[in-house]
Amino acid sequence: MIELIRDLISFIVHIDVHLEEIIRDFGNWSYLILFAIVFVETGVVIFPFLPGDSLLFASGTLAAAVGAFDMWILIPVFLTAAILGDTMNYHIGHKVGTSIPPTSFLGKVVKKERMEAAERFFNTHGGKTIVIARFMPFIRTFIPFVAGASRMNYGYFLLYNVVGAFLWVFSCTLLGYFFGNIPIIKDNFSTVLILIIFISVVPAVIGAIKSKTGK
Repeated sequence: MIELIRDLISFIVHIDVHLEEIIRDFGNWSYLILFAIVFVETGVVIFPFLPGDSLLFASGTLAAAVGAFDMWILIPVFLTAAILGDTMNYHIGHKVGTSIPPTSFLGKVVKKERMEAAERFFNTHGGKTIVIARFMPFIRTFIPFVAGASRMNYGYFLLYNVVGAFLWVFSCTLLGYFFGNIPIIKDNFSTVLILIIFISVVPAVIGAIKSKTGK
């Protein structure tokens, strides 16, 4: 288990290297792999640990630096994966509900504390949570599930889903495209990715601290 976590951290931190390997080994099929990673990370509640922001940023960087990806294909692929992923997650939540038996497979994988944090976040910020959560690792995987379980109107959910996906995909991918090839960023790419992950996690940490303090 420890080795798996270590490998996952290595994959996220050095995702630029792994993407180059994927491109070399799979060519145009790489787009399908990127689609699958984003779709699963946003659409399956038990996989919140997959790379999201860093994957978008790194893909944009490689598109600019070595022409590894075509941005006209890359952005629609990410958009489609993000929108469909949240949609599937919503329907899973609508079907299952938030009362997950702790002894079930889902209950063992999805920590009760994380689900409760997502519920509090959703109840506090309402529909715009779906947009805000796009930029928050872990939380963005749970929020569509909570929205579905809370029986949020699907029309409203879809609107926030699409808006959030556009903001997330365009900002992260284009940031990678326009800034990823700057020498100081290119030479310290792993550090930049760690910083991106850290910044995106901060709102969730602050929310958790406020929740604990309030209690």
